[in-house]
Amino acid sequence: MKKTRNSHVNVEDCINWEGVGKAFKCFRGAEPFDHCVIDNFFTDEFAKHLESEIPEFESDVWQKYNNPIEIKKITNYWNHFPEHTYNTFSYLCSQNFVDKLKKLSGVDPLYADYGLNGGGWHIHRSGGKLNTHLDYSIHPKMGLLRKINLIVYLNSDWEESWGGHLGLWGEDEKEQAPGELMQEVLPLFNRAVFLDTTQNSWHGLPRPIESPKDQCRQSMALYFLSTPEEDSSDRGKALFAPYGDQKDDPGILELIKKRSGTNTAADVYGDK
Repeated sequence: MKKTRNSHVNVEDCINWEGVGKAFKCFRGAEPFDHCVIDNFFTDEFAKHLESEIPEFESDVWQKYNNPIEIKKITNYWNHFPEHTYNTFSYLCSQNFVDKLKKLSGVDPLYADYGLNGGGWHIHRSGGKLNTHLDYSIHPKMGLLRKINLIVYLNSDWEESWGGHLGLWGEDEKEQAPGELMQEVLPLFNRAVFLDTTQNSWHGLPRPIESPKDQCRQSMALYFLSTPEEDSSDRGKALFAPYGDQKDDPGILELIKKRSGTNTAADVYGDK
């Protein structure tokens, strides 16, 4: 890994730009909404450094989400990030990276969210899940439109039988709900996913993970923002969909209603 004069790794040199460029040729017009998948996003050595910096599942750095539609832990506090992770988020939020992403995606204007609202480290253990959902639309602090997600998986030796696939659904326009499951992305180590969240982009992992307890689905995530358009949703929180037999459960439907409200969401996250 190339280091700069201040001894820090140059993150830009650790990204697989050839793979990124090839993947983005299929970004626009992908089904069921604009997205692309890049394997070996970072150099293998650098990705392993990033993986090694993620805290244990039982660490007290995590914020817990523990309810019937989302079982996960996250942290987006910069002070929790060790050197490589801190520098990586810094670079991915930089104007240099944003300018590259503008050209690749065709989205302009585009801005980084330095506050990592909803982003940062995400971790799921066995039993973890995230019901199919639409992400929040308008950033709560900046008033900008959440446009592109970047997720990088950092879990070595993940086995397909454990699940944890990121599902991408088409929309049932009549019901304004997830329609057909059209893509599933296995969370392989050092695999990155870019996706547009403004195209009725239903996504999630509603089937509980079935991994050994010592194996976690781990990722870094951050989101890029743009200018709201006249027809942009004003959604301030994620909108979840019931999964399986949850569809007939009044308690789940009430939970989803509260989770989608900016004034009520915090009451149903679960353990803090």
